[in-house]
Amino acid sequence: MEKLKTYVKQAILMWLAGFREACCLHRVFIFCFRSKTLLKRTGQCFLLNGLIFLGSLFMLNSVVIPILLWILPDQCERFGSRDICGAGVLLKFYSASRFILIELFYVLWFYPLYIFSFILSNIWYNDIAKNAFAVMEGSSIEGEILSSEGTKHSDRPAGVDGVIIGIGEQMFSVLLLSFFFIEVFVTGFLPHIGKAINFVLLSWMYSYYCFEYKWNYFEMSLEKRLNFFESNWAFFAGFGSPCVLAIFFFSPLVSYGVMAILFPLFVLTATGTQAEHVINHQQRSWNGSRLGKLPIFYAANNFSLQVLQIWKNDKEQ
Repeated sequence: MEKLKTYVKQAILMWLAGFREACCLHRVFIFCFRSKTLLKRTGQCFLLNGLIFLGSLFMLNSVVIPILLWILPDQCERFGSRDICGAGVLLKFYSASRFILIELFYVLWFYPLYIFSFILSNIWYNDIAKNAFAVMEGSSIEGEILSSEGTKHSDRPAGVDGVIIGIGEQMFSVLLLSFFFIEVFVTGFLPHIGKAINFVLLSWMYSYYCFEYKWNYFEMSLEKRLNFFESNWAFFAGFGSPCVLAIFFFSPLVSYGVMAILFPLFVLTATGTQAEHVINHQQRSWNGSRLGKLPIFYAANNFSLQVLQIWKNDKEQ
């Protein structure tokens, strides 16, 4: 029992360390202050995502829905005569029509803009991370050294082989994270404990996304980054928690918009976070003990391997 209490205490302390690092948003302002390019790119992300998501929400709630309610009323009194309303059949027809037209708004307006924003933002996120690295090399912020966790060293071979391995790892990473996202989505429907599990999984997912730009910059192999992530699961759960707290209690549509606007801030915070240093500093007070590895991506990894195996068998046939 005492061993379990110690384990839980260490997990909480590591979670708090990750949460504290994610809240170090002062780094964002200093990064942007020291780089006009970074300030411009971050501003573009804010402006683009703000116009797309918040503008679309405003148009939906303030223009589209009021016009639909005017054309397709939801109350019998608005027909001018209750006889026209009948037995409520017309109201049901109008309600179904409004639902279809609103869904068409999503399909024809919101979703294409979301895809466009997603693609462009990912390109900009890479630029944001690279510019942040350019700023923080050799810089110090309030006594905190914002330098890389070692020199840039690639785990991949040089030349064409390294490029091919990098592309393969990136494709497998997309597949793995897609399956993990499905896990996150499904757990949200579990009764009683679904929301709690969903919160933790979302925290890991956003945390991984934030640090992925940093790991890509250092060309860390996928196997190494997954091992590091799963070995320090409590820290990364804590780091991703502020991201999830900012969106967890909103509707899905609003959540996407808020996260798209806030995500560049957490990317910059992750870029300036010396995760290994923070984790090692925390573990030194535990007399060398560690929490142990948690197979977070076990199911997603197996599903991804199965898909690749099926694809390989089809190619051979």
